[in-house]
Amino acid sequence: MSRFVRASKYRHVFGQSAKKEHTLDNVKVSGSAWDTNLVAASASYISLNWNASGGGAFAILPLPSPFRPISGNFPSKLPDIVPLARSHTGTVLDTTWSPFNDSVVASGGEDGKVMIWKVEASAFDGWGQEHWVPQDFDPVSRIDGSARRIGQVLFHPTAEYVLAAASGDHVVKLWDLGSPESPKSVLGGHGDAIQSLAFNAVGNILVTTCRDRKIRLFDPRAGGDPVRITEGHGGIKGVRAVWMGEKDSFATTGFSKMSDRQVGIWDAGSLNSTKMISLDQTSGVVMPFWSDNGILFLAGKGDGNIRYYEYESDSLFALSEYKSSDPQRGMCFLPRRALEVAECEIARAYKVTASAVEPIAFIVPRKSDSFQSDIYPPAPSSEPSLTAGEFFSGEQPTLKLVSLENGAVSTSTTAPSRTPVPVESPVVSRSASLATPISAAPAPAPEPVFSKREPTFPPPPIIPLPTPNTTEEAATLRDENSKLNTELREARAQIRNLELQLEAVRANARKAAQLLSDD
Repeated sequence: MSRFVRASKYRHVFGQSAKKEHTLDNVKVSGSAWDTNLVAASASYISLNWNASGGGAFAILPLPSPFRPISGNFPSKLPDIVPLARSHTGTVLDTTWSPFNDSVVASGGEDGKVMIWKVEASAFDGWGQEHWVPQDFDPVSRIDGSARRIGQVLFHPTAEYVLAAASGDHVVKLWDLGSPESPKSVLGGHGDAIQSLAFNAVGNILVTTCRDRKIRLFDPRAGGDPVRITEGHGGIKGVRAVWMGEKDSFATTGFSKMSDRQVGIWDAGSLNSTKMISLDQTSGVVMPFWSDNGILFLAGKGDGNIRYYEYESDSLFALSEYKSSDPQRGMCFLPRRALEVAECEIARAYKVTASAVEPIAFIVPRKSDSFQSDIYPPAPSSEPSLTAGEFFSGEQPTLKLVSLENGAVSTSTTAPSRTPVPVESPVVSRSASLATPISAAPAPAPEPVFSKREPTFPPPPIIPLPTPNTTEEAATLRDENSKLNTELREARAQIRNLELQLEAVRANARKAAQLLSDD
């Protein structure tokens, strides 16, 4: 045994679960079998795939904190009926928040639609008060993404209003939300269902994992087939990918042919697997999350624990493990710019259980009250570096960073990952041909200047209405519109009443079962 201990600032990081009054209880999590994280978070809100009647829905809720109760009149135990984003006609499968506007969220569902929603702060006025009536959210934009389902949605990390969506016809489409009439880029070549997708830090490379066991790299602006392909994990189910910050590496989790759960580290330049570690033989899919502290978090569905490793010198070093008796159904992590630095919190997870959303803070134990600069590298900023038009026109993206000490915004000095170019054969094996170099990127364009402003969301597309010829026709149209709005409100009220009746029936069934067991 070596007498030397590897030096690390994060050796004693521990996970601290929130108190009961700091969690969201009585949530109704979607029962869909589709494999996504079920929950996503911005710096202000969380979105949760909801089990609702009348089509697909997801909930938008204020962000709970492990250090203080939920603000205002918002209850930690949710009422049976909450405001929902309901406009999907099929089950909602995935949601994602804009990295540049904490009030903008996108959703994809079984109906093949992509919808964009903007949360107003007044949406939660009156929560917890008597005679409060919930009002459902309405989307600001609808996109016909596919004739089949939309399985994953993901905002671009540096370009404003660029959204990627993976569809059931095995392609990834990139949209400019300012002009969503047609996708700006379509990425194909997948042989089966797409299981996950991830941009690198600046967004000029996209990696996907697929049920056909292959890992693919794309130039997201070029469209078409992948520029690099390699064989991934040997097992068929649950392969996930996450980019490792500004490094030219990404991590995947999956299964071996013998059903061992694995985590692998891949070099983006050659698609070589530089590290492959077996975890255990449990059946739950492992969800990977990267923190710019150099820490990789691994949370298995159905597990109660969260493993975390420090990545250094092309190796993963186990740090510790958060343990809980409550199995997780899904999980997401808070953007780093919203962490509680005064508490030495370096990461925060939101764990979805059967009926609750629980914040878990990962803390470095230190006694000093001053800002700990050595454990807080700059975080990705909420300011974009490109507009959607500039990105799709070919300008080189850069990563804007924000200091967690004073909020100063800077541009990353790390050279951006070079966009891969196709090799002669699109299928790359694990042989020496994997070392095909990546060509140098063109010189970066001059950095655009952005003012300090609240980002404005582009208006939804306007559907032209017939122009009335007379005042009488205009009055008729207004009456019809008013009637349709009234019918919509009545239909939503009926859905809420039916959901309340269903909850009452379930409660009576539980009481009856308890009485029978007592007898």
